Amino acid sequence: MSIFSLESTGWNIQCNSHSCTAIFNSLSNLSLSLSRCAGMNAAVRAVVRMGIYVGAKVYFIHEGYQGMVDGGDNIEEASWESVSSMLQVGGTVIGSARCKEFRSHEGRLKAAHQLVLRGITNLCVIGGDGSLTGANLFREEWSGLLEELVQQGLIDEEAAQNNSELHIVGMVGSIDNDFCGTDMTIGTDSALHRIIEVVDAIMTTAQSHQRTFVLEVMGRHCGYLALVSALACGADWVLIPEMPPEDGWEEHMCQKLSENRADKKRLNIIIVAEGAIDCHNKPITTNHIKELVVSCLGFDTRVTILGHVQRGGTPSAFDRILASRMGVEAVLALLEASDSTPACVVSLCGNQAVRLPLMECVQMTQDVQKSMDEKNFEEAVRLRGRSFENNLNTYKLLSYHKADSELPNSSFNVAVLNVGAPAAGMNAAVRSAVRVGIKEGHKMFAVNDGFEGFYNGQIKEITWGDVAGWTGQGGSILGTKRTLPAKHLDKIAEQIRIHNINALLVIGGFEAFECLLQLYEARTSHEDFCIPMCMLPATISNNVPGTDLSIGADTSLNAIVETCDRIKQSASGTKRRVFIIETMGGYCGYLASVGGLAAGADTVYIYEEPFDIRDLQSNVEHLTEKMKTGIQRGLVLRNENSNENFTTDFIYQLYSEEGKGVFDCRKNVLGHMQQGGAPSPFDRNFGTKIAAKAIQWISRKLKESYKDGKVFANTEDTACLLGMRRRTMAFQPVVQLKDETDFAHRIPKEQWWLKLHPLMKILAKYKTSYDVSDSGQLEPVTRVRPKKAD
Repeated sequence: MSIFSLESTGWNIQCNSHSCTAIFNSLSNLSLSLSRCAGMNAAVRAVVRMGIYVGAKVYFIHEGYQGMVDGGDNIEEASWESVSSMLQVGGTVIGSARCKEFRSHEGRLKAAHQLVLRGITNLCVIGGDGSLTGANLFREEWSGLLEELVQQGLIDEEAAQNNSELHIVGMVGSIDNDFCGTDMTIGTDSALHRIIEVVDAIMTTAQSHQRTFVLEVMGRHCGYLALVSALACGADWVLIPEMPPEDGWEEHMCQKLSENRADKKRLNIIIVAEGAIDCHNKPITTNHIKELVVSCLGFDTRVTILGHVQRGGTPSAFDRILASRMGVEAVLALLEASDSTPACVVSLCGNQAVRLPLMECVQMTQDVQKSMDEKNFEEAVRLRGRSFENNLNTYKLLSYHKADSELPNSSFNVAVLNVGAPAAGMNAAVRSAVRVGIKEGHKMFAVNDGFEGFYNGQIKEITWGDVAGWTGQGGSILGTKRTLPAKHLDKIAEQIRIHNINALLVIGGFEAFECLLQLYEARTSHEDFCIPMCMLPATISNNVPGTDLSIGADTSLNAIVETCDRIKQSASGTKRRVFIIETMGGYCGYLASVGGLAAGADTVYIYEEPFDIRDLQSNVEHLTEKMKTGIQRGLVLRNENSNENFTTDFIYQLYSEEGKGVFDCRKNVLGHMQQGGAPSPFDRNFGTKIAAKAIQWISRKLKESYKDGKVFANTEDTACLLGMRRRTMAFQPVVQLKDETDFAHRIPKEQWWLKLHPLMKILAKYKTSYDVSDSGQLEPVTRVRPKKAD
């Protein structure tokens, strides 16, 4: 844990008919405490800069609670420049330490004294449940601690009166993702990146030598990392604390490994959480598994224990964005806090920031361990939250291939195809769809080269083993084309009849959305299209209506951020240099805007926010002022279609001319490197889960629409797009999404991420308004969730 701080007198909200814009006057002292995991520095940067932006005095408190207790040089005022170049650094630059003294009343009294000396009355704590519990206890004791300090003559009555309230907001930093109330904790995604990098590297050597690898990942009390890693790499077996295997598991595991090897699979991967146990609470070790595989099967087996490599490295794009959003939300929560407001924790629910009562979340987290101690594992999984539960259910769906004779037989044929540009994660979605479809009893068909392949009859049955190893592959193994079906409806209908296709799963970007619309509208003239049809959004541009996120966008963001990190690093020995970077995305500015937030850009140019020559001149002047400080490099991102006249070359030449004598410029067009590479853990997991959900939806619709020996589905709700909308995954009729779509520019009319654009500007020191109408509100923790609707 580590800490920093800030001062407050109040804030002001001005409202108009369109939105609420917050204008802050001054803040008091806020103090932030950190755990050690990637992404923490992005949170530090966001809270410091947002605090300074609203007129606060901000302090670092080095070495966590220990620094708070010791005071002195451990408490240091932070400046705007002091958090520069932090985004790409793992761990926490202000230090973290365990503090036994803070657990005692005397230690907390010392800490209170140090805070009062500096007028610190707001704490932002980033850590696990132990750190957050300690902060809440500190808050509860605050008035009593002040009284003691007055009695001891260490502070006077006026100081006690001026610092009478202590406000606390928490953010969770933990690679284990073991805190209840949030779908993801800061640091988890980066840890998954480290694990998957190792797994991908191991898989190449394992295939060469026909080996079995047993990997131990962190997770003493929580199996999230092991579970998601297993989904993301298609592991043969996973062992986690929340799902102890039943007696006889050794025989089942060896049987599966043997079957896979017999199917000509050249490697086996077994992932074990460090806290894995059997149903008798006996630890399951990697060495035990190795000995088991060698003695029972004779396979060449190796053990790899990843250890603390999972905590380190450069933070992923997801963690930088999450930490930045949470950091700003934490400052807003402190600004709104009153004496009657309970300590809260800023959490992520779906794609939305929420505020939850801190101690309710801590209590639920402790209840998980209690349930596990009582062997009530079903309750433990439920308490872990919907994200963990969904991952576990998906793993179970994909985990074991029964003999063909034991599978149900639905007599339905389901076709899967990719449409549009390739996006990393498409193959994971196809693999998941095929295997879940087979488990549901369907016969699965793969269509090569999109609808062009469809009308040419490039359709063949695809089996369980055909999709082995697809999860980690980039691009589209099935092949994909941008061809729309409208001109070939007769031929496509004929192929549907020839292969008796009863349902269709289309995975792709904006073209896929247009394809499904065309097929839906053609139902009046072609009865063959009266079948359940579902689309999964998969495009790096993230420009599909009806969903906040698309498969492939996270991988592309990581590629952009990694490149920007390298480009910025190249200027470390060259002072006063500005880089102009062009990103892909068509007319959608998602990659440029969100990538700019994650990479620490100074300016981002996007189509959705029109700009003119005055804006360009203002940006040049802003960078000129920046070059007078200790930060002597700049980063400018431009979406490829942001303006037809102000091209990347034009902006480069303008900056070069106007910056003469102050800074020089370099230009980079990232191009198709944003579209390639192995999919990120997020895209593998996202693609896997939504494809499984889509096939289950198709199965229900097939049963509902099967009458008189045939499938007939012609209602709006049988041609849907499955997307993430704020907190939930929702099936939405494509025909209803037409009104939400700008077809001329191939983007949704409203895009949630535009609310992050002002945030990027604030963190780059621009004066702008920040819309808080969508900020999180304190809400109760939901322990018993209602049954999910389709």
